[in-house]
Amino acid sequence: MRALLWPVAAALVFALAAPVDAQVWGELAGRVTDAATGDGIPGATVLIEGNSFGTNTATDGSYSFRIPEGTWPVRVSFVGYRPFRDTVVVSRGATTRLDAVLEEAVGELGDVAVEGEAEPEAVGVSRIDPRVVRDMPMPMADAMRGVKTELGVTSSNELSNSYSVRGGSYDENQFFIDGFEIYRPLRISQGEQEGLGLINGDLTSRMTLFAGGFPVRYGGKLASVLDATYAAPEGRPSGTAYASTLDAGLQAAGALGDRAGVAFALRSARPQRFFAGQELEGAYDPNFSDAQGVLDWRLSSAHSLRALGLYARHRFRLAPRQQETTFGIYPNLVQTVASDFEGIEEDGYDIGFGGLLLTSQLGESARAEHRVSVFTTDEFETYDVTSRTSLYRRQQRPEGSQADLDRLLEGQTLQQDLANNSIQQTIWTAQGRYFGRLGAHGAEAGWQARALRFDDLINEKTTFTGQTDGGVQRTVTADSVAADTTFASWQVSGWVEDAVRIGRLTLTPGVRADYFAYNEELTLSPRLSAVYRLSPQTSLTAAAGIYHQAPTYRELRGDPDPGTSAFNTLDGDIASPRATQAVVGLDHFFTSRRLALRAEAYVKKYDDLISYDVNNVRVVYSAENDSEGYAAGADFQLRGELVPGRESWITYGLLFTKERFYTPEATDEQTLARFEARGGGDWIPRPTDRRHNLSLFVQDYVPGDDTWTLHIRTLYGSGIPTTPPARDQDRSIDAISVFDEGQRNVIRLPSYFRFDLGATKRLQLANLAGSPLELLATIEVLNVFDQTNAVAYSWVEQFSGDRRIYTAVPTRLTPRTLNVRFRVDF
Repeated sequence: MRALLWPVAAALVFALAAPVDAQVWGELAGRVTDAATGDGIPGATVLIEGNSFGTNTATDGSYSFRIPEGTWPVRVSFVGYRPFRDTVVVSRGATTRLDAVLEEAVGELGDVAVEGEAEPEAVGVSRIDPRVVRDMPMPMADAMRGVKTELGVTSSNELSNSYSVRGGSYDENQFFIDGFEIYRPLRISQGEQEGLGLINGDLTSRMTLFAGGFPVRYGGKLASVLDATYAAPEGRPSGTAYASTLDAGLQAAGALGDRAGVAFALRSARPQRFFAGQELEGAYDPNFSDAQGVLDWRLSSAHSLRALGLYARHRFRLAPRQQETTFGIYPNLVQTVASDFEGIEEDGYDIGFGGLLLTSQLGESARAEHRVSVFTTDEFETYDVTSRTSLYRRQQRPEGSQADLDRLLEGQTLQQDLANNSIQQTIWTAQGRYFGRLGAHGAEAGWQARALRFDDLINEKTTFTGQTDGGVQRTVTADSVAADTTFASWQVSGWVEDAVRIGRLTLTPGVRADYFAYNEELTLSPRLSAVYRLSPQTSLTAAAGIYHQAPTYRELRGDPDPGTSAFNTLDGDIASPRATQAVVGLDHFFTSRRLALRAEAYVKKYDDLISYDVNNVRVVYSAENDSEGYAAGADFQLRGELVPGRESWITYGLLFTKERFYTPEATDEQTLARFEARGGGDWIPRPTDRRHNLSLFVQDYVPGDDTWTLHIRTLYGSGIPTTPPARDQDRSIDAISVFDEGQRNVIRLPSYFRFDLGATKRLQLANLAGSPLELLATIEVLNVFDQTNAVAYSWVEQFSGDRRIYTAVPTRLTPRTLNVRFRVDF
């Protein structure tokens, strides 16, 4: 009954408020021109800072869009020009005019480096407005989950905020807040334990995703970089607060006198309802929370200090009871797998982060940044679960209805899983970055030193009860890993980069050097990017470079055989995987239709790969340089405004990524058999080989009442490869056969599809000092079509005559869920 009260109450609020709010809109209009020529600038961006209202200029530089009454800060920008800022007062039912004259940034190409911003036209770069992300219908208000609709990004698990970029694994992405690197937890297995991403969208002024060709200041990963910048707390106090049936949060910011500003944010998520709809029934108790804060202090006219702090506490507890999965082709090929569970699973992690950023302005054309930070994680994973699984063949009853199916038991297994694992991670980092401008050059240089330590305790075991080939029932230990290991090392890096404009061409060459003490390896990463402006509406982009990913905890741990050490490769004899990448792109703005088209094609060549398998979202590595690979594909995106101030887009990606294993040095039969199962030296699909990916985000007003906004978010991805089991006739434990992996990535999971829908009512509650106090009331329907997506397969063994065969049982994700959210901006 309580679940029904939420939508009823929200509907009443909407109905009562509709006639009051329909007249609070005004209009902002004007023209953007070139200061030297007086010509209109097409495609310039006119944006209300701190909000999602805005538009792009037409062919003659004119623009107009509707906006609520109030006082608004406006920013007008275009590539190659200095930004224009002003403040306007918009009155109800009236048109306010603001004309902007932009001056060309001659000799100031270094703005890209000096301000730490990426050019919007740079290849593989997506600028993300966190205020747009918060409007997306998602299970939790999470900025990192909002990246999944961007160019080159794929994802197939709504429980997780992890994603793959252009064929890379979930571990090949870097994350930064204000230039400080942050890290995802290490031991999550299905995404359920992840909770909230560490980037808080309510504190963020902008996010930049580099999907290829990222600058030399970023190093250590192969696929992508997500860089978030937190807004400077200044001016009068302001903030936002929200609550929904799944999560809640608060953010506030403002100035502390003339020289300081502070911002903080709190978040909490208790999404029991979201998990409870899964096929695995049980007592779910997720509890995710974090707190973040920013303190800015202007030390002098040339020096400023920023302190950033973060603490996250995530707990996930599950007492599974039963699970029943029915699958197959009706009516004659239907099967049911039913499992009964006893026991409990408890997982969690605590993350602490603290960083200091000192910014020094060294004259008019030079600037320096120095950072020092510490990042710690303390994770644990415990479970003691016994499961009895039964496989039934479903057969239609002779005298029953077509939907009336008998259960015929075909097999049964008993399995016990035990674990008491923990890992502590501590990473200290110091960094210096230096920027300067000289004529048409914008240069950057930097260094970084990092000390890292992992203390890992692993104690896990799996036993199962089955029959020997002779029919005798026996309980054996199928998997047992025990290790108590400390890993400590250090890394140093240095880089230099120069951005130079030659007419319409912008070239940015750079080189990065990294030294990793663990394997005594020095790597060099030369990179080059280029932007050529054919016209104000069209640009050609390109980038090429070499990227290295130094192996740390995940890659070194490996996947040990029963009875062997979990860290038997900690001898330093392992190289950093390398990716040689090239990407080209086209950006074109259709001024008549106010649409922007992006098209990019890329190719990557991988060497010294450490192969991996994906178990749900946990990446399990081989801990050896055993393969090479490649990725090639193309991404297309069309962005525009169906209604003024509300951007929508559709993205399509085509991807091919394959790997080839090196011939092993060992010649024993088991090693050679494993090599043959991995393709025997032929090219086979990598675990992230998702051929087709489609994402859509649409924003629109309800006809006749623009206080209502509709949001649609759709994700589709074709199936990714997975590996079925195979019986090893020559291996056994206590006369029970051991079943190893079969032919690698020879089958595929089903396609992934989600359609999420949200409707938001904007209500003006009051007017405080010229700024509106607004309530946003939202109803979200997640997975509207109740699509039964599968994130993985589990395998059930059964007999068919004298043969053993395996049945793939899908591990399914969340069903349709209703969520109601209220947000107040003040």
